[in-house]
Amino acid sequence: MAGKIVSLTGSEIQQFALSLYVLATTGSATVFASVLAITIFPRLILSPFAGVFGDWFDRKRSIVILDFINGMIIGVFGILFILKDGLTLPMIYFLVIALEITEIFFNSAMSPVVPCIVDKEELFDANSISTMVASCSRVLSPILAALLYGSLGIKVILIVNALSFMISAISEMFIDIPKNHKKPQIISLTAFKSDLMDGIHIIRKNPLISSIIGLGTILNFVLAPLYSIGILYIIREVLKGTELQYGLFSAVVSTSMIVSPILCSGIAKRFDLKRLITTSFTLYSFLVMLLAIIPTQGFLRLFTTNLVPYLSLIILTFIMGMIVTVANIGLSTLLQTIVPNEFMGRAGTAMNMGMTISIPIGLMSFGIVLDALSPSFAIMLAGLIIFLGVGIFSMAQRRGASKVEGEAITINP
Repeated sequence: MAGKIVSLTGSEIQQFALSLYVLATTGSATVFASVLAITIFPRLILSPFAGVFGDWFDRKRSIVILDFINGMIIGVFGILFILKDGLTLPMIYFLVIALEITEIFFNSAMSPVVPCIVDKEELFDANSISTMVASCSRVLSPILAALLYGSLGIKVILIVNALSFMISAISEMFIDIPKNHKKPQIISLTAFKSDLMDGIHIIRKNPLISSIIGLGTILNFVLAPLYSIGILYIIREVLKGTELQYGLFSAVVSTSMIVSPILCSGIAKRFDLKRLITTSFTLYSFLVMLLAIIPTQGFLRLFTTNLVPYLSLIILTFIMGMIVTVANIGLSTLLQTIVPNEFMGRAGTAMNMGMTISIPIGLMSFGIVLDALSPSFAIMLAGLIIFLGVGIFSMAQRRGASKVEGEAITINP
């Protein structure tokens, strides 16, 4: 966990600082957007290979080597920055793509580790801690990045992040991870195709596994545009809010994701995971539909200023953030519980690929609906889509998915 904190915080700081550097050197929002968008291509192309990779090779060795590779890549670019007094745009593209590739394979190897080293009864707590650590990192990283970038520059951030990955790799050497990977005797295209099809088969044959991946995809399709477009539009265009008000909203959402595992973990563990997921996301969908009332003229005319509508939005999104965080932890825990560990890399990358594809489609769709109709309609539609996704998930578990409390499902293809 210490290694994750160090490397995750370093990566978040570097990503934010690189954004500032690209904007400062090019002054182009298009170039800045392209640096962020280009990462989708290696993820779509390499995810199937990464899934098989994660299940084939020794996971401890893989994550240690990949963290060392990350550290070396970033260190090389830090040295190049010093020697050339800057980085060219092609260099930045190469750095971003190289780090994305290693992250894809790292996540594939890392996803089965937690269920390997943690008892089933403690999985929810372990995932809660992991979520809290990630949320804290995302809150602190932009602040640290702005301070470090302003005072020391991007080259120091690159060197520090390279060291953070090295520290992470060293700490991971002391993790005791069971060797339950299944590497074929001969690595070949035929073996890869066979194992890839085995992974697809286990996902398709178990309705609960496929419904978890489907629900995760639907949620990313909706939640990414809801927060990055919908609520931003309400604050800036409908309520005519200031940058400070939007910053406060972002802080409130981040805080809800940090405190949720602390405040709600004990209550959540009293529920069956499937019931927790369906109840939480159903309640969340109703809250999203309630959020759609705030930008309506009927609601806004009740008040002479935007203070009450803004506070209503803040309170509502704080509650939503707490609920969706617990629900996401439950969804991850359920997937780890029912998927055989030797298939976890493939199942995890399948879910990540679905979520990656759904986000840009969701952003475009939400923007079109918002422009063509209204923010209220777009947000109401988002709530209905979440409710529909939960309904599909519930029907899947009624079609014969085994209970979470039972043993992990094994499917013989």
